[in-house]
Order: sequence, then structure tokens, then C-alpha cells
Amino acid sequence: MLLDNLKSILLDPPPGMVFEVSEAGIAAARIGHRTELDFQALPPGVLAVSPLKENVLDEKAFASAVKALAATHSGRKGKDAALILPDFSTRTTVLDFDSFPTEAEEQLALVRFRLKRSVPFDVETAAVSYWPQTGPKRVDVVVVMTPLEIVARFEAPFRAAGLNPGLVTTSSLAALELAPEGGLTMVAKLTGRSLTLLVRNKSVLKLVRCLELPTAELEDITAILVPTFVYMEDNLGGRAEKLLLCGFGARSDEAERLFHEELAVEVEQLRSPLGVPGEHNAGLLGYLRSVGRNN
Repeated sequence: MLLDNLKSILLDPPPGMVFEVSEAGIAAARIGHRTELDFQALPPGVLAVSPLKENVLDEKAFASAVKALAATHSGRKGKDAALILPDFSTRTTVLDFDSFPTEAEEQLALVRFRLKRSVPFDVETAAVSYWPQTGPKRVDVVVVMTPLEIVARFEAPFRAAGLNPGLVTTSSLAALELAPEGGLTMVAKLTGRSLTLLVRNKSVLKLVRCLELPTAELEDITAILVPTFVYMEDNLGGRAEKLLLCGFGARSDEAERLFHEELAVEVEQLRSPLGVPGEHNAGLLGYLRSVGRNN
């Protein structure tokens, strides 16, 4: 499965290991009677996250880090693994339809058609996954798309290490499992200079934005948040009730105060029972929450 939605895995036993990839390194979790967390740092320049060009710049160093983490998996039954990719290596969006076909072939063709002119790569050869969310009047479809070569290059060292990445998803979609449902809320997840915004109305994901900022200064982030909040009020039927922050590190308290003042909204940090979700492990902690491993 490529970039599958997280809900589907709840029907199957979880894999033995979970990995989240970022430019800073690889976060890992070994799932058993007791969840074990690990992190393997990557030297600068090994990865350069982008939805448009090659992400793995130093294959040898990346493979070495994967092999070091995968070695702890030896001797376990089953070699399936979940792989969580950086948000900015994909294009994620929410498409709305008056009605959505029931046949998978027709669904995929319609999704590709809708995105044909809005993504800067060939949609016909891209890896695509989608998740229809049926509402009372319209169907909101979450779509994740990226060039197939990007996914293949991320997966290659894991397969070489004897692991099968049976589930591939993105950091923000996995981290969304940590956000409480209820009302109109936004999650703002910062990873380096990449900012991902996810807007959810109760359990329905309504909007996803992922963009590269000129800097990671809070003023630049505010400049993105303000018009997005205006869009939410104009198009989603009301003001946001809560803003959840992730990946702001030592600036979390400062960001919480600033965004509360600028947006007049309740602001708090995304949380996990296994620790503070950060810019390099939030997806992994969200995945563990989804399979009941950190309750």
C-alpha cells in the first residue's frame, strides 16, 4: 500500500516496527509488549525534502542509518514495517464532490483528473492514495500524491534491510491521531521551514496546506495562519475553536501566547502519553496512538 490512510490499519495487526523519516534523522519504534523508541540522526545533506525532486541525496548514509535501526528488528516474527514520510515530500489535499463513484477505478480516475492541473508532476504516473469522508451533503476526499520515484527511493533501504513497508503515510496525517476530535480545529505542525496546517471539523478533515516558509520565525508563521483562519470562517461555517501546535520546541510557549493574541483563539500543544510530539517524531507517536500502543 502506498500512502494509505491510517484508519485501515486498525483492522490488521500492527507491524513490528515503525519509522518516521525527516532531514534530521529517523525516529523508530519497536512494537511489542513494551514500545521502545529510538532515533538515528542523519548528517546534514543526506536528505533534502521536496515534492519535486530527489529527496535522498546520500544513499549510502541513509541506508546505513536504516540498517542500524533495522538490526534491532532481527529475530522478531514478521518483517512488516510502517514508514512515515515528511509532509513536504508529498502533496496532500482535500477535494470536495457532490457525489463520489463507488467503483475504485472510477474514483481514482476522477481524483487524478481533478488534480491534473494543480500538481507540478505527472499525476498519471504518481503514487496516489485517497480516503473518502462522507458528509451530510458532500463527500470530502483526502488525497495524498507524490512521484512514485520519491516513494521508491525512501522505501529502498528498508527493503534492502529485510523490512516490508506495508503502510506508507505522512507525518501530519499520522500525527492527527493525537488531536482530540470536536468542533472546528486546526493543527499547525512545524518541521524546519516546512509548515503543515490541517483543519478538521469534528472528525472530518476539511483542509490541508503544506508549504515551505522563507524563515521559521513566528512572524512568518503568523502571516500564513491569519489568512487561513479567515478562509475557515468564510468557507467552513465558523471561527476555529482551537489551534494545536506541534514542532515548535523551545518556542512553544512564546508561539502559544503570540497566536492566541493574533488570532483570538484557544491555543495548546499537541500531546502524547509517550512524550512531547516534536518536529521529527509526531507522526510516529500518532501512529502508535492509532494502534493503541501509548494509551
